[in-house]
Amino acid sequence: MRLHAYYDRYGDERFGVIVDGRLLTGSQLEKRGALDPAINTHLGIGFHVAYETGWLDAVRLATKRAIKAGAPLIGLDERRPAPAVSPAHTGKIVCVGLNYGEHAREGGRGVPDRPMLFAKFANAIIGDGDAIVRPEGTRALDLEVELGVVIAHPARRVALEDAMDHVAGYVVVNDVSARDWQGNAAALREGEKGDGQWLRAKSSDTFLPVGPTLVTPDELDTLAGLPVRSWRIPGSGPDEGQPILMQDSNTSDLIYPVAELVSFISRHVTLQPGDVIATGTPAGVGIFRDPPVFLEPGDRVRCEVVGIGVVENPVVDWTDDPRPEP
Repeated sequence: MRLHAYYDRYGDERFGVIVDGRLLTGSQLEKRGALDPAINTHLGIGFHVAYETGWLDAVRLATKRAIKAGAPLIGLDERRPAPAVSPAHTGKIVCVGLNYGEHAREGGRGVPDRPMLFAKFANAIIGDGDAIVRPEGTRALDLEVELGVVIAHPARRVALEDAMDHVAGYVVVNDVSARDWQGNAAALREGEKGDGQWLRAKSSDTFLPVGPTLVTPDELDTLAGLPVRSWRIPGSGPDEGQPILMQDSNTSDLIYPVAELVSFISRHVTLQPGDVIATGTPAGVGIFRDPPVFLEPGDRVRCEVVGIGVVENPVVDWTDDPRPEP
């Protein structure tokens, strides 16, 4: 099943189901009585609020009933997309570093003997089409397309063979990084140093674009391999407006696949419904280009996991931040 998050005409987050490339809206499910009103009310601000036992089965059944009753479908572009996980209801974002073999090698690193973990905060989450804001003080933004894993049920000390029972589905994410703050030598000017930790570099506002579609595990086999790609679309220069392929890999190159990550992380960090695991980025990022390639205001960045979808965002400078004051 493919769930799709969007904003309704009142600006509220909603969820629907993608059927044959079109959207069965939450309002149609509710109007026809195909979805329990208590569930629909509970998830009225987005399908990501909770993944209760049996909830996905209830949505599947509701979808079948609505389609059988002749509920209309609309184009996906008729609703503004929302991030498939919400800043208001995502407790933890656990990220994995150096988890693609080629990416580890392009950075001159060996294969890690265990998953390398760091975190992002929920303030970093934005949706498809929202602006990535380059903060004051950095000039070295980089893109990192990743497969995101959304947790369905609480996971604590989960055995490997049970790990997939705790996965609600997959999303596409972009782990935006400020390479100079991160301390990468190729991004630093003479005399500069990184922060010594990755808080600003990884978790500044808008640093985690998330696509609107969540695909349940029964529809995808990440072990068999999903193509993972990213593009930089320059906003100026001779290639203005032309997508330039940056990353082109496959989840078959993951060093630690999804089940191993869920099991390993849950040994130390209890995962809760709606938490996200960003499983790592493949080779081709800007910092390891010669010369390095960084995102500039006016550029756009597109990230894709085939079988899930795309998240695409413009880049703006902090002086042009379009977000309202809190």
